[in-house]
Amino acid sequence: MLEKLFKLKQNQTTLKQEVVAGLTTFLTMAYIIFVNPMMLADAGMDHGAVFVATCLAAAIGCLVMGLVANYPIALAPGMGLNAFFTYTVVGEMGYSWETALGAVFLSGICFLVLSLVRIREWIVNSIPMSLRVGIAAGIGLFLALLALKSAGIVVANPATLVTMGDITAFPALMATLGFFLIIAMVHHGMKSAVVISILAITLLGVLFGDVQYQGMVSAPPSVMPTLMKMDLSNVLEVSMLSVVFAFLFVDLFDTSGTLVAVAQRGGFLDDKGRLPRLNRALTADSTATIAGAMLGTSTTTSYVESTAGVSAGGRTGLTAVVVGLLFIGALFISPLAGMVPAYATAGTLFYVAILMMSGLVQVEWEDITEAAPVVVVCILMPLTFSIATGIAMGFISYAVIKLMSGRYKDLTAGVVVLAALFIAKFIYG
Repeated sequence: MLEKLFKLKQNQTTLKQEVVAGLTTFLTMAYIIFVNPMMLADAGMDHGAVFVATCLAAAIGCLVMGLVANYPIALAPGMGLNAFFTYTVVGEMGYSWETALGAVFLSGICFLVLSLVRIREWIVNSIPMSLRVGIAAGIGLFLALLALKSAGIVVANPATLVTMGDITAFPALMATLGFFLIIAMVHHGMKSAVVISILAITLLGVLFGDVQYQGMVSAPPSVMPTLMKMDLSNVLEVSMLSVVFAFLFVDLFDTSGTLVAVAQRGGFLDDKGRLPRLNRALTADSTATIAGAMLGTSTTTSYVESTAGVSAGGRTGLTAVVVGLLFIGALFISPLAGMVPAYATAGTLFYVAILMMSGLVQVEWEDITEAAPVVVVCILMPLTFSIATGIAMGFISYAVIKLMSGRYKDLTAGVVVLAALFIAKFIYG
């Protein structure tokens, strides 16, 4: 049955090799089951319900990817998108988390339609590489600010907006130690560095009496507080349409970039550099987003950590299926997830920020008309505490700079339309 489903011999792999690859991928991305519930709890959502929704959405995405697309690519609620959900849509714009879930659901439907009608390539190609890279890096900087804020390393100051907090305080010290642990372990090639760091810092919190021990294993919490609670009544408002677009936009490019990265690492691209069964892979991603919104979590997307499993020998969808089954097993460690303090995940957020900013090497820094919009995006996202604002100002600045520099031929219809829409949004609210 496995041979028929995954074509193991054709892909020169074995059951053992795929299981090891799946375990490797899971260990590199399992941090999301600790980070995502904590972040969405800041939006007023039930921590236990989001924990279950996170595990189930990841499991659904992985199983669909493995069984339908037959690729060793794992999915889970995406970092950055959960921050946009909590701190921009709910925190800054004032919408309820139910309405935010409705926007995630609608973005998933749009993504599914785009995948089925095969116009994804046109959308991707219409957005300049510099803006794609800038948005990813900007989100990285936003996550870094969140990490420093949650650890108390950066605090508010009426005179300078922000300043250094008490770095000798226990949370700041633990967050710093967690970050250093991750970097050291990653340097030495440890695939589970992030999870080990989170667990180690949590254990230190227990030993020093800062965290109360709640046990390790129990039946999963109820998902009812978030199940099917999405509110679609407000998603067609003008301001919410921009939110839906932002969810769709970030997921679209995050997924595209991840698929290309994993495909290149695993040698899955054909002679023309294209990924076979691309639409199936995109369908798995959009299906997982829709299911996740129904369960109660932010956008589910493909994880670049899948490259760890590919490096360990993963070549078929069986790897993704193994990851999905492990996420189902993770449902029973909710007490452990509930013990993890914010400072234990701060180092993880900072590490993810580094990964997201690494793409800046692709920017044509010698071309000021390409570099300037990137800097605009990267600076405004964290300083306005809004991913949406950073994206909007990036498109506007790119269009205006190209026009004023006489480089109007660099502009695509997609950039012009989006820049005009963002300008209209700022003018009319």
